Amino acid sequence: MPIVSRHAPGTFCWAELYTTDQAGAKAFYGGLFGWGVRDIPTGPGAGYTIFTLEGRSAAACYGALPEMETKGIPPHWLPYVAVTSSDETAAKVKAAGGTVLKEPFDIPGTGRMAALADPSGAAFCVWEEKGQPGIGVHREPGALHWVELLASDTDRASAFYASVFGWTRVKWPDADAPTYHLFQLGEAMAGGMLAIVPGMKVQRSAWGVYFNVSQCDAAVVRAVGLGGRVTVAPKEYPEAGRFAIVADPAGSQFGLITPPAV
Repeated sequence: MPIVSRHAPGTFCWAELYTTDQAGAKAFYGGLFGWGVRDIPTGPGAGYTIFTLEGRSAAACYGALPEMETKGIPPHWLPYVAVTSSDETAAKVKAAGGTVLKEPFDIPGTGRMAALADPSGAAFCVWEEKGQPGIGVHREPGALHWVELLASDTDRASAFYASVFGWTRVKWPDADAPTYHLFQLGEAMAGGMLAIVPGMKVQRSAWGVYFNVSQCDAAVVRAVGLGGRVTVAPKEYPEAGRFAIVADPAGSQFGLITPPAV
């Protein structure tokens, strides 16, 4: 399994789950991906869970917080983008019409972060490494594989992320997916963007994460057996692979993807 020791600025470096059932999440994702857990106490009866894959950090989760419960924020996955300065990025977000949900703050010994949202309300975080670079494995079975934006306004989103991270938009080459776009950073693909169109169940802009699995259909069956549910049945796109969208028992949605055979 390749080891990831750094993430270039402007690329996704972490995936974090907010859940109303932290114990249930550990059981579900452990059963689905074979993740181990490393719990870090954060206060009386509270903790931050690092999910591990063969000893490497793969993702994380934390339990319900009173302020989030009061606001009615549902369980969800949230991606982090690596940056050289969380403070400078927060300023860029404000200048580009986005919102700073939580001002930059330090997590001692690991990094500095901020919680942000684009002009359409899609939330994400940024991470300035100060000892902890992020996930230690990427695009391997059980690891984060892809991050994707559901966008109500693709032109506005493209302009925003170009201003904040320097991403350029590239149309997906498959004519069967006319509403799909790629975010490119130099020669690398930073993530994807799908336009929200009439008929979709989701109408609010949001970021989503996909995890790599060796067999998509089998992973979907496993997720359902662990108490999850299918929201998008397995589909295949030759250039992307086979994917599905599922929800964990607490309701947080995420993707499963088996990339094309090389």
